Amino acid sequence: MVQNVANHLLQRLSQWGVTEIFGYPGDSVNGLVAEMAEVEDGPRFVQSRHEEMSAFEAVGYAKFGGGVGVCMATGGPGAVHLLNGLYDAKLDHVPVLAIVGQASRSAMGGAYQQEIDLHSLFKDVSSAFLETVNVPEQLPNVLDRAVRTALSERAPTTVIVPADVQELDYSPPGHEFKHVPSSAPDRLVGGGTVLPPDSELDRAAEVLNSGERLAVLIGQGARGASEEVLRLADATGAGIAKALLGKDVLPDDLPQVTGAIGLLGTRPSWELMRDCDTLLIVGSNLPYSQFLPPFGRRAVEIDIDPRFIGMRYPTEVNLVGDAASTLRALLERLDTGPELAKGRKRWRETVEENVSRWRSVLQAQAGVAADPVNPMLVVHELSSRLPANAVVTADSGSATNWYARFLRLGEDNRGSLSGTLATMGCAVPYAIGAKFAAPHRPAIALVGDGAMQMNGLTELLTARRYRDLWQNPGLVVCVLHNNDLNQVTWELRAMAGSPKTPYSQDLPEMSYADFAESVGLVGIRVDRPQDVGPAWDRALTADRPVVLDVHCDGDVPPIPPQTEWGQVTDTLKSMLAGDPDRTGVAARGIATKVQEYLPHGR
Repeated sequence: MVQNVANHLLQRLSQWGVTEIFGYPGDSVNGLVAEMAEVEDGPRFVQSRHEEMSAFEAVGYAKFGGGVGVCMATGGPGAVHLLNGLYDAKLDHVPVLAIVGQASRSAMGGAYQQEIDLHSLFKDVSSAFLETVNVPEQLPNVLDRAVRTALSERAPTTVIVPADVQELDYSPPGHEFKHVPSSAPDRLVGGGTVLPPDSELDRAAEVLNSGERLAVLIGQGARGASEEVLRLADATGAGIAKALLGKDVLPDDLPQVTGAIGLLGTRPSWELMRDCDTLLIVGSNLPYSQFLPPFGRRAVEIDIDPRFIGMRYPTEVNLVGDAASTLRALLERLDTGPELAKGRKRWRETVEENVSRWRSVLQAQAGVAADPVNPMLVVHELSSRLPANAVVTADSGSATNWYARFLRLGEDNRGSLSGTLATMGCAVPYAIGAKFAAPHRPAIALVGDGAMQMNGLTELLTARRYRDLWQNPGLVVCVLHNNDLNQVTWELRAMAGSPKTPYSQDLPEMSYADFAESVGLVGIRVDRPQDVGPAWDRALTADRPVVLDVHCDGDVPPIPPQTEWGQVTDTLKSMLAGDPDRTGVAARGIATKVQEYLPHGR
């Protein structure tokens, strides 16, 4: 039986271990869609409600252990819709492959329907690899390079296949001039050990050995090196702060882990950076250098990618290598003698005292009275109930604050968000992608009502459609319902000195719980603080996806770990300018901030 190009492409993806293609059909991918039913044990087509969601689901799939995430869209409008999710993959360094249709070759250049210049459209987002398959013999090399590049460079790549090419009989590249062969797919791309030169390791060890008060900042590049990070911290007495994309690298209950860093971070992380004399950065590209130590401290950075090293702090030694092996090599060179031990012991004790006190502060802040529910309480109550193997996704907005500070991830938990693009609307499709990558894990999405109205509501239909494929049906979408685009509202107040502008910030009221029930899912409404814990208990034990609709107080402020005087004056200016919520903002802000200065039984 003659095999066409579409059939061979799907079989080749299957050989690469691809089990799902997240997409939406359209005429220029009809050849691929039709062949999916013909390829035995080939990739499953997962139909989202919008191509942007397909790309986000591919990102979530890749982030949570599924390998390369694959999304597919028709040319023209479908291709345009993929862009936001692909940029999310590019900025967070996630391996994603986009397969995109195009007008038939005979129509190209003729201003044909849905024909756009796809190479111009994708040349930035898929700068790692972008190619069009024009003849069947070109396919295996183009597809294999796209997958290998996505995995090795942790980047989105794009393969464009015109509609007529999909239907051509497949013939492999020959042993002849101007034909390019390809090797069989493998699963080893991106592995191996990369070590810096001994001379650079020696220099880095000298810097670390000179310090008495060490701070370690880890990002997602430290995943897979958690044991080595802890060994180094124990050997040096260091405290460990986490960039948001590295939140799940180490558990949040360790006494030397200070939590998130930055605008959404914790006070112990800010104190760690303020008071340290030496900094080690492992696999992090945190952009906010103002939250790193004052310039002039000695510093070392480890990263596998030389393009992103030495960018955020004037580091003295930059080590290009994988985190685990580089840290092991450094451990062999560390000075753990008694001369340093005494001072480092005092430093570690200070770090642990700061962390312990901060946890008491968070508990007190979660208990601050609000109208009707304090959003901090919602995530605080989840932390004590979080299943051991749960995956948590957070959307961009005020939900990110509470995820960063209040969610305590355990050793086997995974968590992520749109760390660099910070796009709204990613948490629900991330969670769906995670369910396909790890169907045995429960998934929880923390979503603001703005993001939920943007696209989360319709993607609940995707969750309903595919829930029976998941070994564990648990998927909880927690909506922080305050009828306000809350993060932007607070940015207006604290950074622009502007009062809330209801015409841009207010959201239309609706019941997310009722919507969930109307589409066959479980809907739970919460509008009293005493009901938050029991609602989580019910949601986490449900036999189908759940929407937890929690009516929250939008006046609870996301206060940074160290408030700048300009932020205070701008917020006061916005209140004096007639902010419609000024009474609640003042009351909640004072009640929240004062918790940092109360004894809390200590």
